[in-house]
Amino acid sequence: MFEALKRVLGLKKKEEPLPESATEVVGTTGKSINESDLDETLSQLEIGLMEADVALPVIDAIKAEVRKDLLGKKVDRRFDVNDAIRLSLKNAVEKILKVNTFDFDDYVMKHERPLVIMFVGINGTGKTTMIAKLCNRLHKMGLTTVLSASDTFRAGAIEQISIHGERLGAKVVKHSAGGDPAAVAFDALDHAKARKRDVVLVDTAGRMQTNANLMDEMKKIKRVVKPHLIIFVGDSLAGNDAVEQARVFDKEVGIDAVILTKIDADAKGGAALSIAYAINKPIAFLSTGQGYDEIVKFDSKWMVDRLFGD
Repeated sequence: MFEALKRVLGLKKKEEPLPESATEVVGTTGKSINESDLDETLSQLEIGLMEADVALPVIDAIKAEVRKDLLGKKVDRRFDVNDAIRLSLKNAVEKILKVNTFDFDDYVMKHERPLVIMFVGINGTGKTTMIAKLCNRLHKMGLTTVLSASDTFRAGAIEQISIHGERLGAKVVKHSAGGDPAAVAFDALDHAKARKRDVVLVDTAGRMQTNANLMDEMKKIKRVVKPHLIIFVGDSLAGNDAVEQARVFDKEVGIDAVILTKIDADAKGGAALSIAYAINKPIAFLSTGQGYDEIVKFDSKWMVDRLFGD
């Protein structure tokens, strides 16, 4: 993500690693950072962040944080202004990413049964595969699951979740294609209660966020099964499109947490940063591949280290 920023700041791998915090490069002696030091670099920084698909409101917040952090401070003689700016930038990014934290595993283990989790997002983000990954994770935690095939608009979607259910040994509740998505979710919840299953995972159609009728169907599912958790699954490669999708879904049905897919192929990384800032909701997981185990709990430090890795 930050190759452009490295070029902007003239960043080179140093013989001695930089400290963790910008405060550690600020001393009582040395050059004082003034407006002119910051203006040109922050202008170039804005371009680098835009190239990384970071949304403009996030860029403004980062620039303001860096300016607040450094303006008028003295840089220790061992370092230069770009060292201070890089560390301040890193701290600002981590601050945004860790505004909200959410431990999915802890939440699940402590919640009443059956726990209902509803997944939303548009087609192509890997939503159904992510449901399968979480199903696999829950099984490894010793919990039982029911999968609701509530994407009834595509016969292929019902087949896909059915295949995952068979592979994972999870019950899949489904109706015929074109059926009522909310009725499928209701039957899945009813099955979970009757069989004392722990978690119901509700798939939904990949609704384009501008389709009012499909949004209404999703709201109906929410009314019928009253999910305890609504998770938005977004494509990290979609950049600012993913941010807008998350914002609209949050407005229409409410989002409790975010999962980002295709992070292994993401050369920019702006989606994680932008979504975390735009809707002020925690990122729960990152999908790192196609396998059932290729999912990691989101950790702001891990993401920052990845983004700023030399």
